[in-house]
Amino acid sequence: MRSRMANTRRHRGSMKTVRSAAIAVLFAALAGLSAAKAEAETLADAMVGAYKHSGLLDKNRALLRAADEDVAVAVAALRPIVNWSAGLTYSYTRSGGFFTSTSETLDSTVGLAGEILLYDGGASKMRVDVAKETVLATRQTLVGVEQQVLLTAVNAYVDVKRATDSVRLRRSNLRVIGEELRAARDRFEVGEVTRTDVSLAEARRASARASLAAAQGDLARAVEFYRSAVGRKPGALATPGAVGLPAQSLDNAKAIALRTHPDLKRVQRQVQAAELGILVADAAKGPQLKLNGSIGVNEEHGSVSSGSSASLGLNLTQPIYQGGRLSALERKARAQRDGARADLHVARNQIVQNVGYAWAQLRVSRATEAASAQQVRAARNAFEGIREEATLGARTTLDVLDAEQELLDARTSQLTARYDRIRVGYELLASMGLLTAERLNLNVPRYDPAAYFNLVKTAPTNMSKQGRQLDRVLKSLGKE
Repeated sequence: MRSRMANTRRHRGSMKTVRSAAIAVLFAALAGLSAAKAEAETLADAMVGAYKHSGLLDKNRALLRAADEDVAVAVAALRPIVNWSAGLTYSYTRSGGFFTSTSETLDSTVGLAGEILLYDGGASKMRVDVAKETVLATRQTLVGVEQQVLLTAVNAYVDVKRATDSVRLRRSNLRVIGEELRAARDRFEVGEVTRTDVSLAEARRASARASLAAAQGDLARAVEFYRSAVGRKPGALATPGAVGLPAQSLDNAKAIALRTHPDLKRVQRQVQAAELGILVADAAKGPQLKLNGSIGVNEEHGSVSSGSSASLGLNLTQPIYQGGRLSALERKARAQRDGARADLHVARNQIVQNVGYAWAQLRVSRATEAASAQQVRAARNAFEGIREEATLGARTTLDVLDAEQELLDARTSQLTARYDRIRVGYELLASMGLLTAERLNLNVPRYDPAAYFNLVKTAPTNMSKQGRQLDRVLKSLGKE
């Protein structure tokens, strides 16, 4: 009996020594963490990296510039069209009969021809308006892509941070189970427990090693996702805080989303373009008046014969029958307008649904995090108490291992809820249309979608002052 009590005291002393060492290691880790905190990468840094790295933004900016050029193409239809032409004709003639004669001529012609549209029922002007509405819709598409890029960066950052904390938690769990295994072996040597208790601890340690390996695999995948989204490997990441939301209620959040979300604005512009498309199709059935003019010079080489010509005239045309083509185009335009209106209805419902879903998820994650914090405190107290009772022989090794598993589950639940709250906060911001570099005040070069449009909207030529300025812009973009 005295030997068992002595062994128990030695075991309790060793447990205190282990706890003291663990506390010392913890304080050292916290000191190192404080020293590195100033250099830790923040979530804003990750979003800046994703913004600069993303090929999606470059692609959609190029698509926006292409849409800007459609306006210039439509404007050009209202301007004069001038072409030059030149020709050189060689002719050889041989006539037979009693007397044979041959002749050779070489004629050259040079001329200019011009044409300008005077009237087409407003179809060309409405095509300009259609192109402008398409530009405005494409700008909103670019905003939507920007939100997608930034949200991907948020997900990548949170995944790495959660996976890192999960690996740290699993390693800590493995160390604690290792301590319990050593304690079980010590108690087995003095006859306090059976071989079964040792085997239980060994099995639990093997399970902990497997869980650690799985957590390390999750971290490796999260690192690759981060590298793809941000463009670089993650370093030390700071724990992100909760995002500030401008809405205090679900109804307020939905109202903001319906005013600001780029998807809804994009579809609204598409509806306007489709409405104008019907007018364009209807105007195509009307008359079209053009002014035509030409001037030319003709010279016959080897001869004194030469001449010049000039003409000016009006050309009025109107389709009578084209096999039903114009009617089909009008019906098509109306069908496209109906489809755009349906898209508007779908987009509105989808945005409201996404806001409601994100709002509910945010509330759940907040409640789960609060409950998990209480669960962690209770599970920690239970684990420490059961472990102390086990040193006195009042608890079994299985009781200690089960208590440790309860504590691990509680910490894992708290960890998941904490990062879900951060992630869902940004998802809610995106569902409201507010996850942009401008609203987040990110330190990135701002892209002005109107700058290129203002250069090309008047359809400048390369020889004009504005055209030369446009050439410099294209060179700075690396497109020329």
